[in-house]
Amino acid sequence: MAATAMPGSDVPSLPADARGSRSRRLKELAALFLKLGTVAFGGPAAHTALMEDEVVRRRQWLTRERFLDLLGATNLIPGPNSTELAIHVGYDRAGLPGLLVAGSCFILPAALIVGAIAWAYVRFGRLPEVAGVLYGVKPVVIAVVAQALWRLGGTAVRTRGLAAVGAGALLASLLGVDELVVLFGAAALVAAAAPVARRRRAGELILPAVALPDPGLTAGTPLAAGPATVAGVAGAGAAGAGVGLWPLFLVFLKIGSVLFGSGYVLLAFLRADLVERHHWLTEAQLLDAVAVGQVTPGPVFTTATFVGYLLAGPAGAAVATVGIFLPAFAFVAASAPFVPRLRRSPTAGAFLDGLNVASLALMAAVTLQLGRAALVDPTTVAVAAASAVLLLRYRVNATWLVAGGAVVGLAATWWGR
Repeated sequence: MAATAMPGSDVPSLPADARGSRSRRLKELAALFLKLGTVAFGGPAAHTALMEDEVVRRRQWLTRERFLDLLGATNLIPGPNSTELAIHVGYDRAGLPGLLVAGSCFILPAALIVGAIAWAYVRFGRLPEVAGVLYGVKPVVIAVVAQALWRLGGTAVRTRGLAAVGAGALLASLLGVDELVVLFGAAALVAAAAPVARRRRAGELILPAVALPDPGLTAGTPLAAGPATVAGVAGAGAAGAGVGLWPLFLVFLKIGSVLFGSGYVLLAFLRADLVERHHWLTEAQLLDAVAVGQVTPGPVFTTATFVGYLLAGPAGAAVATVGIFLPAFAFVAASAPFVPRLRRSPTAGAFLDGLNVASLALMAAVTLQLGRAALVDPTTVAVAAASAVLLLRYRVNATWLVAGGAVVGLAATWWGR
């Protein structure tokens, strides 16, 4: 029996005899995103790569074209991009229930892990040791993101014009141009050129793929991830003594509603509200909170979970987490029905094409920066190379590679002691 469209939506509703199929899809979404929320280290670029591997290549829930459109759509709205991508996938797979299940299951494991670390931080006055795990995981992340860029690039970069726009976006990003300027500038340029491109369509050359820079060409200083020196942690919560749950919720709801960009932008927003305006945290506590969000799996925005725990215990952790992620669900629910309509319009579709190649350019820039931090010695280079071979030649699941990298990192750290 054919599915019927939901009112005002391009996502079909399921007929009565397909309810079992909807239930099965929700269970599949829950299982996948609980797993990704537990093992997805490396930030939004790595999360995007892992999702592409799972929902496009392995499960074939989406085509690469559709996945790229959803990726581009996440850049049009504020909030955590990888979480919004998970929410989009859930909506595309199972409508509004899928939206709630996919997003919640991606956030929950990370929030629980960060909450446990926050408890240990308050109880023992230091961050747990994670340097060994990250030493082995980061090279795997580089390989995972690079192979995703290669596959997605072959789909997104279809013409010489798009290749030129993508190269320009990559260069601008490496030169420090603001992410929003790169994204919307590239999209507007492609949209403006669309009428000319349509007139010359018959003579366009189609490119099979774009060769991306090797992320392992340079090496730099690894990211600090060891035990933290916590100034003022003995008074954790003292700076924010008496913080109410409602004010805490409103602060994080505002941040989740207006924040575009990376974890560094999140740091700026948190510092302005929590340190300078309300004086709830010290500078040292804020830096530790951001570090925890970056070195744990899942969304970087679970920094809010850590901050909420410091200020108001488990209830504060829950309130802050809900506050910062709630806008993402609302924005995706409001915008997702319009993504197919954008693709059907020639001008809006061209805008989305530009947004897609710029999104990949930003991912490539992040990969190059992470590569300098991750590929620091022969061991890490070997882990990255072996991961790339296993991914591309033998199609090994990236989750197993992440787990293997963690084991290698712990073993190398133990052997070096």
